[in-house]
Amino acid sequence: MIPFDSFAMLDWSSGNDTGPRPRRDAIWLGCVRGGVEEAPRYLRNRVEAEAALVDLIEAERAAGRRLLIGCDFPFGFPAGFALRLTGRDDPLAVWDWLEARIEDGPRANKRFDVAGGINALFPGIGPFWFNGLKREIAGLPRRDTRTGHGMADRRRADRDAPGSFSAWQMGGAGAVGGQVLIGLPVLNRLRRRFAGAVAVWPFEALEAPVALVEAWPGLINRAVRRAEAAGGIRDAHQVRLMARGMARLPAARLAAMLSVEAAEAPEEGWIFGLGHEEELMRACDDPLAPPPLRDDCFALPAGVEWTPVDEALALLRDRLRAVVGKEVLPLGQAGGRVLAADVTARRANPPEANTAVDGYGFAHQSLGEGDQVLPLVEGCAAAGGPYPGAVPEGYAVRVLTGAALPEGVDTVILQEDVTLGQGRIAFRGGLRRGANTRRAGEDVAAGAVVLGAGRVLTPADLALCAAVGLADLPVYERLRVAVISTGDELVEPGEEAAPGQIFDANRPMLLSLIAQMGHEAVDLGRVADDRAALRAALDRGAGEADAILTSGGASAGDEDHVSALLNAAGAMAEWRVALKPGRPLALGMWGGAPVFGLPGNPVAALVCALIFARPALRLLSGAGWAAPQGFDVPAAIAKTKKPGRREFLRARLREGRAEVFHSEGSGRISGLSWAEGLVELPDHGLEIQPGDAVRYIPFTSFLGG
Repeated sequence: MIPFDSFAMLDWSSGNDTGPRPRRDAIWLGCVRGGVEEAPRYLRNRVEAEAALVDLIEAERAAGRRLLIGCDFPFGFPAGFALRLTGRDDPLAVWDWLEARIEDGPRANKRFDVAGGINALFPGIGPFWFNGLKREIAGLPRRDTRTGHGMADRRRADRDAPGSFSAWQMGGAGAVGGQVLIGLPVLNRLRRRFAGAVAVWPFEALEAPVALVEAWPGLINRAVRRAEAAGGIRDAHQVRLMARGMARLPAARLAAMLSVEAAEAPEEGWIFGLGHEEELMRACDDPLAPPPLRDDCFALPAGVEWTPVDEALALLRDRLRAVVGKEVLPLGQAGGRVLAADVTARRANPPEANTAVDGYGFAHQSLGEGDQVLPLVEGCAAAGGPYPGAVPEGYAVRVLTGAALPEGVDTVILQEDVTLGQGRIAFRGGLRRGANTRRAGEDVAAGAVVLGAGRVLTPADLALCAAVGLADLPVYERLRVAVISTGDELVEPGEEAAPGQIFDANRPMLLSLIAQMGHEAVDLGRVADDRAALRAALDRGAGEADAILTSGGASAGDEDHVSALLNAAGAMAEWRVALKPGRPLALGMWGGAPVFGLPGNPVAALVCALIFARPALRLLSGAGWAAPQGFDVPAAIAKTKKPGRREFLRARLREGRAEVFHSEGSGRISGLSWAEGLVELPDHGLEIQPGDAVRYIPFTSFLGG
């Protein structure tokens, strides 16, 4: 009884009433009824949306048609939540529980309070997080500080779904937790209103005339992006295409997709179409539709897809290896170099037990109860001047910081805690055994690995190596990186610039950047827009350096010779990377040397060098792959980001918030000097408001070790 006649797709929202005018990030409903596709409906609030669903179910039942309704939020939580919340292993018991407690209206609801109340039922902190309100809510942290609550962060289906978010996140970009808490009570009311006529997949057998199914339009994201390029509201495209795709699937395929065994999702639920994304996209695409009108310098030809940033990075990481030789350098010359092998301690640190302070040493077992008076032996123990002989029990000896503990001494008292007179010392009782001493080898044991291969040696590392007796270190030779600027329009700074010419800003920037990264920069100068000249420069670069950076000529124009030559070489070339700024990016090999063909605009050139060249050069140098360390901070801006590309904005921190440069233009070089780091925005679309968390990566995270 699986086949259906009508299909609907609901794009949900936990926000307030969005007004009478259709807009994005609101509630939308797409329908295909009896094979007829309807225009998407904008629903301004949840009261209106619930009424629309009631009308839809009543109309389809009256027409004798079976109806499948897809909803874009999770139907269940990670395993164990239902039992903890309700005392039953039944996900629909969670629906009942939430319906009884959620207060919801067009302009306000209690989802954050309910999340805080649920958190109170769990140990530790959590599992819900992100209080999006100005007032504090007991038990609901504003940041992800959860710990000890015992719940998994994602369901099994979420872990397999691209672009998924945790149902515990109540606010911020990509949050679905609020949608779940507000959406499940609505669906539960539909179950009760149409008792026996509504089944919830995959928790119930689909034998009722109406099925509620968890379905994510993100599974057909490429099809949505193509439709969105022609204009219109993304949410409307999502519900229209998803309803169309479900309706066009052959009945047998639809039945197969809905045949998830209960054992696979007994409590967590499942996402319709997961694992069948390509099939869904073929079903929802209209092969006869004309291509959209494009007036976008970043648009690719019809049918050509972007390569996501993470895929391009994975390509580099998988195919590159360390290419530099090894050498042994004296300790004083090894700073900033990459360790070529593990190094072990020649002796322990400290090599023998010693005193941590200036004071007096004695055997702890010689102390009695209460105040203490001990006679002093003649002499003193100092760093480099050990005490000759043993200290008898019941006596004390003068010791100075760093001195080896004489035989018979295991405890030291600070000189400030002692009264000295007549060859004796007096001090209060209660000192613990071993006080103010250091054990032999308590820092590093002899023979222990002190530093691992691939580490970029810091001044502190050199101190450690010296302390354990290492006079020289095995290191990789310094990576040599050649830099080439391309373009007829370029002249050297200080030269006379003819009309249409500009000064070469990229080469000095990239040469300095390479040096800051700890590599040896090789300046190969400027090359005109001449393929033979560029080929000769690349040949020279491959002979003199281990890697090559070029700027300019990496797109697909008539004079973009870098990409043309790399494509002709046929090794790892790829210029369609979904990155802003920096789409024209070439990644290839030339004469065995990796080539990073950077864009000509300085902002894009620097961003691409940091995001792609920096981790790859680390790997080539022997230091291994490492992502830059960023952290979440509140935004000082409002921004609407379109989906489809990873974006990096020039930014700096002021008063704990991330400011971004006033222009995103790739030619605005002043923004590079103004900035102190980058704000990274994810591939998907999002709305950022002041105070929302964004990822900030300081420039210092890209440099050095």
